[in-house]
Amino acid sequence: MELIYNGPVDGPLFVFAHGAGAPASADFMETIAKGLALQGIRVARFNFPYMQQRVDNGTRRPPERAPKLIAQYQQLIASIDQPMVIGGKSMGGRMASLVASDPTTDELSVNSKIKGIACLGFPFHPANKPETLRTAHFSLIKQAIFIAQGERDKLGTKEEVASYGLPDNIDWLWLEDGDHDLKPRVKSGFTHRAHLQKTIDNMAAFIKQVLA
Repeated sequence: MELIYNGPVDGPLFVFAHGAGAPASADFMETIAKGLALQGIRVARFNFPYMQQRVDNGTRRPPERAPKLIAQYQQLIASIDQPMVIGGKSMGGRMASLVASDPTTDELSVNSKIKGIACLGFPFHPANKPETLRTAHFSLIKQAIFIAQGERDKLGTKEEVASYGLPDNIDWLWLEDGDHDLKPRVKSGFTHRAHLQKTIDNMAAFIKQVLA
């Protein structure tokens, strides 16, 4: 998997995975990566193989199953010889959290490189299935976790998440009236640009802290 880098060569490293339906070059990914780079973070973006095939061929492909994506993410981490924070947008953040909780990550000697997890719009349950939670693995994660989440995210609202009993080691950034892309409605008085900047500021601080 080819890495797309932004930021200084000697900056703290954040490995940034895309969501299920948009590639590493999507506007959201670009905005976050370039914003972090301006704050001294070295960001490495990549496409999972299914997404790269879609980019190359123009044919829409669904994501592979989680075990394959986890293995692909583990292989990528193994190819990078330095400490890092891993994370991503939606599905990419979920895969990063699963990598950190997967016992084979320890066996592959890559878990020691992972110092933190940073997720943007975590998909706590599938669309329209709030009873199907994707939270059981959180208690297995030893690293610090940062999650930026829109308060009205349909894959995990602030009210829903409060009932999940998640561990205390999560550093939350709740974005007022934000949706799954952290975007607020115009009537809220907030702006998407401001929410993304707030996310970048908080993520940069988190990454620098855990990689200090």
